[in-house]
Amino acid sequence: MTDNTTPAPARTRTALVLARGLGTRMRAASDASGMTAAQAAAAAVGYKALMPIGEHRLIDYSMSALADAGIERVVLVVGPEHDDFAAHIDSLGLSRIRVEFAVQVEPRGTADAVLSAAEVIGDEPFLMVNGDNYYPVEGMRDLAERGGNALLGFDRAALVAGSNIPAERVAAFALVEAADGVLTDIIEKPAPEVVEAAGEHALLSMNCFGFTPEIFDACRSISPSARGEYEIVDAVRALPGPVVVVPTEGAVLDLSRREDVADVEARLAGTAVVL
Repeated sequence: MTDNTTPAPARTRTALVLARGLGTRMRAASDASGMTAAQAAAAAVGYKALMPIGEHRLIDYSMSALADAGIERVVLVVGPEHDDFAAHIDSLGLSRIRVEFAVQVEPRGTADAVLSAAEVIGDEPFLMVNGDNYYPVEGMRDLAERGGNALLGFDRAALVAGSNIPAERVAAFALVEAADGVLTDIIEKPAPEVVEAAGEHALLSMNCFGFTPEIFDACRSISPSARGEYEIVDAVRALPGPVVVVPTEGAVLDLSRREDVADVEARLAGTAVVL
């Protein structure tokens, strides 16, 4: 008898962290107070993933959470000049994960950043996350165990309640539309009336995806957006098969501005970092 069952997707053990950015908003002067000298120096050059948070850097907390979710290999997308990143990683006593670098030569968007890691990632599934966000372990574990092409859909009300992101910023985040658990569209920068109609428990994208290597061809197939960048949302739309939406009530910490540093540091206080 022929077995026609479809094999379960392979469990994901690699994560791609988009860490190239030297944030314009982070470099911008603000009234944020209480920053240490090291934090102020990092903010001055726009470092987000390398921002000192307590005794660690933000990227350390993120990589530790990925390891808790079952990830064994982390690929960091960085710019050509990444000596500070390399020196920091070299200073860590890594035992749970191994870290590799992929270089994005020019900052040409999130899809270009993913494509820049194609040779390093190889022919295996991977998670993709932002380097300036701290994501919930449970949600990333769900994506890793599911495999295939998928994304976390964050409950709006839970995100506002549990994150450091003000409700007015959350209102501008991309809406996830799904039918029977499968993605039908991602609406970026939704109009206020669309946000209101979606309701307080609408699902939002926070750029936490699970991908198969199909995403690389999808990234190659798209054109630049109106702002001249290759966007991961357009590549997701170009994927040939279904993209599963995994709903979560987890929260995300965002480190985009100097004003975010103190709150993120307070929320991560006491969080163990084991790499």
